[in-house]
Amino acid sequence: MNLADFDYALPPERIAAEPARPRDAARLLHVTQAALHDRRITDLPELLRRGDCLVVNDTRVIPAQLTGRRGDAIIGITLDRPMDDGTWRVLLRNARRARPGETITIERGEGLTATVISRADDGAARLRFNAEGDAFRTALDAAGALALPPYIPREASATPQDQADYQTMFAAHEGAVAAPTAGLHFTPALLCSLAAKGIATARVTLHVGAGTFLPVRTESLEEHRMHAERGIVTAATAALINTARANGGRIVAVGTTSLRVLETAAAADGTILPWSGETDLFILPGYRFRAVDRLLTNFHLPRSTLLMLVAAFAGHERIRTAYQHAIAQHYRFYSYGDACLLEPA
Repeated sequence: MNLADFDYALPPERIAAEPARPRDAARLLHVTQAALHDRRITDLPELLRRGDCLVVNDTRVIPAQLTGRRGDAIIGITLDRPMDDGTWRVLLRNARRARPGETITIERGEGLTATVISRADDGAARLRFNAEGDAFRTALDAAGALALPPYIPREASATPQDQADYQTMFAAHEGAVAAPTAGLHFTPALLCSLAAKGIATARVTLHVGAGTFLPVRTESLEEHRMHAERGIVTAATAALINTARANGGRIVAVGTTSLRVLETAAAADGTILPWSGETDLFILPGYRFRAVDRLLTNFHLPRSTLLMLVAAFAGHERIRTAYQHAIAQHYRFYSYGDACLLEPA
């Protein structure tokens, strides 16, 4: 299977520059095994049934984009994830002058600096900052900005409105570089409607890393390696999901991040086990899903690992057809765009 198998042409005007307002006014393409149905996010309670369980990602996006200086050089830094030894894994831009042992001064960082511990050819590096804990978080609030996807047009960086728009209502545990965008469609009113229908909501955590912004660079997909991301499934969450399934309910992953957490934590029979750690699960067509019965997700970039995942879940040809329909019907694409509810192939 090759990268070109997951390409498609998208008119630029189909890329959403801001979310629907209110959030649950976004459109929803219901992709069943038999047909395509144009709906709205507010229709979700009637598309699900009593006893189903939605699984959402409760990660919270941090201001992960920093600007550093090394002499006259300006260096872009995108935080990825903290390491066990207290360093941070990051992605660097314009980093030719950032060699191991050298120090980068962070602009607007109130004295924050970073020492380069190691650097790889692909732009990845490990930095040790001169602050930790609350002091680091305070400096990050002063110096950092949201790392919005590059296809969202902004004159400079994220706007004050983005600070609210690019965070889900479930956001609780800090650590994500990018938002779990399927969760952006939810509002308190929609959650109340779902609860009134008897549909449960369970929360898992996957801190979306900076690797989500990187393109797949290998034509042969078997050669691609996913960047690891940190996550957790608590014992209480696992019990809630397993009870719903035992009682005949369907497990509905809200977003590809929730799905990857569930598939990582699932036993061979689909039972969800408590889990904490890192996952680099790469899902391609041919993957056997164990834990998820439905997937609510946004429309994904061509040639991306997320497009490969939804093709694995719903069927490659069915996803091709669904995306062609969405383009023709003027759906809005990507992080701030509309969504689809997928049934498994």
